[in-house]
Amino acid sequence: MKRIRTATDLWTTAQLQSHPPRNPRRCFSNDTTAASIPRRAQWQTTSRTPPTLQISSKRKASTAAAIEPQHPATSPQPNPERYPLYAPSHLRAPHSAKLAALHARLSLPPKLPLQTLARCLVDPSADPRPTHNNSPFAVLGQDLLGYHTTEHLICHYPRLPMSVLFAAQFAFVGEQVLGEVRREWGVEVVAAPGREVDSGLLQLKREVPGNSLVDGGEGRQVKDMPGVRKLGGRLGGGRRNAEWNYRRGVSSRVVFDDEFGDLVSGEPYAGAPLSTPAAGEDGEAPPIPEVEAPLTQNDTNPTTVSAASATFVRALTGALYLHAGAAATKHFHAEHILSRQLSLHSMFNFTHPTRDLSRLCAREGFEPPVARLVSETGRLSRTPVFVVGVYSGESLLGEAAGASLNEGRVRAAAAALRAWYLYSPPKGDLVLPSDVEGSAGKKAGWKAQMVDVGEIVT
Repeated sequence: MKRIRTATDLWTTAQLQSHPPRNPRRCFSNDTTAASIPRRAQWQTTSRTPPTLQISSKRKASTAAAIEPQHPATSPQPNPERYPLYAPSHLRAPHSAKLAALHARLSLPPKLPLQTLARCLVDPSADPRPTHNNSPFAVLGQDLLGYHTTEHLICHYPRLPMSVLFAAQFAFVGEQVLGEVRREWGVEVVAAPGREVDSGLLQLKREVPGNSLVDGGEGRQVKDMPGVRKLGGRLGGGRRNAEWNYRRGVSSRVVFDDEFGDLVSGEPYAGAPLSTPAAGEDGEAPPIPEVEAPLTQNDTNPTTVSAASATFVRALTGALYLHAGAAATKHFHAEHILSRQLSLHSMFNFTHPTRDLSRLCAREGFEPPVARLVSETGRLSRTPVFVVGVYSGESLLGEAAGASLNEGRVRAAAAALRAWYLYSPPKGDLVLPSDVEGSAGKKAGWKAQMVDVGEIVT
């Protein structure tokens, strides 16, 4: 123990003698490096500016550091006082994983940016400004969806009755169908709109659930309310056939109504500019009535999830047309709309099929139809089956089975009418009008399509 202590004392003494003291005031060596110069002397030799300027520069540096954001990796946030927002900002769209996944899931072209896709998800009920919501895109998209659907149906089935054509268009691009398309795409709906939600969610102001047939619990039906009977501002028009009890014919639905045969609305979207009326006798146009546009979410009308979903799909189609062109829009329509299976033969409902078939044969110059029994089984049993065929001369027009001879004859006449109306030209002769538009028309030649004289009106 003695030896260890002695060695330790000697080692400590030698170390203290070999190293100078750490006090800079007592340490002056020949080496004039920055490490050996005292702090105050080093400041005096390196800094030639006054101390006040150096302090002010430090304050400026600290102030600039305080102004810088604490989290530079986050997306920039706009000033809500200068730009009031009712929905997520477009600056946050590139940072949304839901938007990127939706863009890739739908195989959208790179020409369609995420900012536009995010705007397509903002319903007018969430943001009343037309420059920030999807209403302008939805107007264009609705026309494009109706155009491509109509040309497909008319060119492939030129003999379809107008009532069946309206029903088929609604089955392809109707509100409920587009709502199901949105659900199949995996687009979720927010509970309430706001700036803090993700940009990849459908923004809308939900309709409060209630009874649509009763007004305030007073027991009055909608058809008895004067605002609905006169077709208010939402449906617009003021025509006589807008009355709830008016029986609108096919001609009125073709001329005045939309692609579904329903009443058209007064304006394409809330706050849309009105067209300038014709000039009067004095040459001056009458003043345009001012329309008060909603300024906040409290002033907008709530909507249903189905209506907002349909608006989103239409807006996406319109935005795709503006960014990627007509070819991309037609491909998108074929992949997501026309790819759905539709049974057209189940949409026919004939009231008097035998009479319609007789008039059809007389119009086309065929021989009068004759019903003939093809086969039967169990005539005297509880469940007899009679197979009846309708012939025009030697040609079989239709065949069906029924529990009686009369039922078989009616079913056979209806089958003959379906076969006539569902006629489709050969695929080699089909050329859609959109196939020869623009640059694509130089490669594909136009062929005149079949135009039928019309349906049988009884």
